[in-house]
Amino acid sequence: MDTIAHYSSPIGRITIAERDGLLAGLWFDGQRFDRSILSKYEEKNSPVLEEAERWLDIYFSGICPDFTPPLLLSGTPFRVKVLRTLLSIPYGATATYKDIANRLDMGKMAPQAVGNAVSHNPISIIVPCHRVVGADGSLTGYAGGLEKKEFLLSLEKREGGPLS
Repeated sequence: MDTIAHYSSPIGRITIAERDGLLAGLWFDGQRFDRSILSKYEEKNSPVLEEAERWLDIYFSGICPDFTPPLLLSGTPFRVKVLRTLLSIPYGATATYKDIANRLDMGKMAPQAVGNAVSHNPISIIVPCHRVVGADGSLTGYAGGLEKKEFLLSLEKREGGPLS
């Protein structure tokens, strides 16, 4: 059976999910997502969940972790491409939806499609959807809430230098 664990972060409790030895989900409690999937999980520790917790410990101490737990990136092929692109946004930096669409060499309507894909990111923080901002640099939607997005960007700014 797949497993979940809970992590206490400085900005709220986080649920971490593991499926088949891969990190499958990371959500702030209260964040909007399909909670019915949690009924498929057993609350129990696993090596992947421990690795994700270690990653979060390092991250919330204000340091960029030098590893990524093994990830299960799920969704449509397009969503998976977008999630992989999010992983390429450096710690302490930001990108716009248009930047991501351009990296994927997409057409004019692409920023909206990218926004939809980003909003369905199942692995918050580690797959850094919080690093995506509006075209004018403004903070835009974040499933965990804009105050959490602002906290995460500020945390990275202290360590990673100015946001770009």
